[in-house]
Amino acid sequence: MPNSLSSAAYQRARQVMPGGNTRASNFEKPHPLYLASGDGAYVTDVDGKRYLDFQNNFTALIHGYNHAEVTRAIHRQAELGSSFAGPTIAEIELAELLVERVAYFEQIRFTNTGSEAVMMAIKAARALTGHHLIAKCEGAYHGNYDIVEVNVTAAPLGGAGYGQARGEHAGVAASAISDCLVIPFNDIEGSRLILEAAADRLAAVVIDPLPSRIGLIPVNATYLAFIREFTRRHSSLLILDQVLSFRLGYGGAPICAAGFPDLCAFGKIIGGGLAIGAVAGSADYMAVFDPSSPYGARVFHSGTFTANPLSMAAGRAAMTTLGTCDLDRLNELGARTRFLLTEALAAAGCCGAVTGQGSLFRLFIGPERIATYADTFAAARDPRLKFVIDRMRENGVLLSPIGLGALSTPMGEADVSRLVGTFKTALRALEHQ
Repeated sequence: MPNSLSSAAYQRARQVMPGGNTRASNFEKPHPLYLASGDGAYVTDVDGKRYLDFQNNFTALIHGYNHAEVTRAIHRQAELGSSFAGPTIAEIELAELLVERVAYFEQIRFTNTGSEAVMMAIKAARALTGHHLIAKCEGAYHGNYDIVEVNVTAAPLGGAGYGQARGEHAGVAASAISDCLVIPFNDIEGSRLILEAAADRLAAVVIDPLPSRIGLIPVNATYLAFIREFTRRHSSLLILDQVLSFRLGYGGAPICAAGFPDLCAFGKIIGGGLAIGAVAGSADYMAVFDPSSPYGARVFHSGTFTANPLSMAAGRAAMTTLGTCDLDRLNELGARTRFLLTEALAAAGCCGAVTGQGSLFRLFIGPERIATYADTFAAARDPRLKFVIDRMRENGVLLSPIGLGALSTPMGEADVSRLVGTFKTALRALEHQ
């Protein structure tokens, strides 16, 4: 709205930030929605309008806003100190909690973001194998690191083009692009052809078990088992990127023993709403970061705010209050949400699809089935989705600009009913536009 306080804030921001923005993911035209506060499942914008929030800071807020235990932990730690040059007990406590939760975690190293976690996992793989080539799936997003900032939103390759990496933007170094191999997600034979040709140069394969940019399509168990077997046979590493998908279960995304990774990069929900990331794996692999070894760490990793006590305390409170019962309830609610949204599409006679797993969902208008990145790429260009999301926002329900939604523990059946009802209203408006 041209006369809103959000519009005024955006014009003010443009004077001191390029495009009025420091976070590309929340840029939108004519201007983004500026938020002032959050409580439970709701946020309030600077104009005082309240919204039911299914963005949850792009899935990071498993407990929504102003969770009592998390807020108390932050206040407690803030009084003791926000950051120090030395380590704190809070760092040990969160590491112990996470190692207890995940079967294949033995040791952990904290970072400030999920992007940094992926970056450090890749550096570890290079040091451990002596190779530099990294493979990733077409369409998968693994953060702001040159080597994996390829083929994220580009047109699908297909055919003979597979294996060719293309930089996501002009700032991606050509030298980094040459060290990345692109494989088709969930396509065993297509991936095998590409990987076999470069097996003697491969340091690691990075896989997201539920990649949002590909379309929230779960990794196929047989595909993950193939990648696991291939990397073992060729002495390269399997890196699982669970930055987004760690919320799917008590020990992260549900994967079978045959798919256990060598290293796992994760983040978002483990910080209780504050900045965080982490790399975890077996003690043997994590030793690459060990500065106490006779010759020092093979991979140097530091950072002024790494494992800062505020994030550690908030994360421990968030994870301590997220038990199996909480996740089971949330995942059941997620399944019901996807079912009801799919029903709403059918009832409206509108072609579309709803994907996702656990407490995550993604809406598509146009395709009846989303099975590959090519499907998602085509659907993302349909202007009807933006129309629906904008109408839902006008009626007080927030989804991400790509139709991604995440449930939080304060939510219940009433919140899902409101989401579905608002979606139905938007579909009716779409029919008559």
